[in-house]
Amino acid sequence: MRLQLALNVSDIDAAVAYYSRLFATAPHKRRPGYANFAIDDPALKLVLFEVPGAQEHLNHIGVEVLDPGQMPGIQKRLADNDILARVVDQSTCCHATQDKLWSDGPDGLNWEWYTITDDAPQARPNDDTCCASDAEPARQTPGNVCCT
Repeated sequence: MRLQLALNVSDIDAAVAYYSRLFATAPHKRRPGYANFAIDDPALKLVLFEVPGAQEHLNHIGVEVLDPGQMPGIQKRLADNDILARVVDQSTCCHATQDKLWSDGPDGLNWEWYTITDDAPQARPNDDTCCASDAEPARQTPGNVCCT
């Protein structure tokens, strides 16, 4: 497992340049308005969403579960502790297909537990942003977290 930190940034190119230098690694995946870094040391999945003018820089936090076999146990633990908010299976989001569990912290912070089932799904038409749909584009802001 590795911690995931999803940030709203005003300029994706400047942010990618900065975080590439900070962690001495290139992005794992780069799309218009989106980048993610799969960093080994420290174990971190850093996700960047270009959201000019965002009021908050923190989009959401989570845990990338590298072994899909661990997801049922995590789901049971969250449910048993009455903190499981949502289960989303086979969601194509953030340019990957994922199984997700969501929990909402007491201060409204969204926690995502997820495992990637397909890291390179077929792109949907007009899908330049995370979870955009033809009806309503994604807005990566607190309270309207990507892929919820």
